[in-house]
This record gives sequence, structure tokens and C-alpha cells, in this order.
Amino acid sequence: MSQIFGQITVEELSQRLAEPTTDKLQLVDVREPHEVEVASLPGFAVFSLSEFAEWSTEIADRLDRDTETLVLCHHGMRSAQMCHWLTDQGFTNVKNIIGGIDAYSMVVDRTVPRY
Repeated sequence: MSQIFGQITVEELSQRLAEPTTDKLQLVDVREPHEVEVASLPGFAVFSLSEFAEWSTEIADRLDRDTETLVLCHHGMRSAQMCHWLTDQGFTNVKNIIGGIDAYSMVVDRTVPRY
């Protein structure tokens, strides 16, 4: 299956988060609440995949389909699932964060806890 969404490295994410235009990004974290409590990055809205039924019907009200959307999870697998789903919902600029928060912790910011 070919990828229909983009990808961004944790290094690119770090650069993007440091830019003054960060408010033009939609940052989505699909990890579980207990994971987010252990390690998180500022500015990310949490849409836990296990709670999909609770938020999936209102995603179009909470996120803009044309705004660049960066999706985070632990290693990049669940975020890829979310990217596929968002693209199916008509989102036009979705990017999976390769390696997830674990790679971010190892490569960009070692103060972010690993789990």
C-alpha cells in the first residue's frame, strides 16, 4: 500500500516547533492518556486512538482539513494509522512524525522521558 500522506523527521519537527509560525500547525498526539502523562510535547492536542469513538465524529469541527497536521505517537505506527484515517476524511496536508516521541527524546531532547 502506498503512502498517501507525508512524513516529517523529529529534527524537522523540532525546527518547526521553534518557528514563530507554530500556531499555523495542527499538532495531534494519538497516544493514551497515561503515555502523555509520562512524556509529552507542548501544543499537541490528544486524540487517543482507544477513544476514537468519542472524538471521531467531531474531528471536522475540532481540526481544519487544510491546515498542516503533524501526528505523533510513541514510535510512529499509531500516528501512521491516524494519518491514513485523516486523509480518508479529506485532510489535505497530513504528516506522520517518524519514530514518534521516542525518537524525539533520543535525537532532539533527552529531557523528554523515554518509556
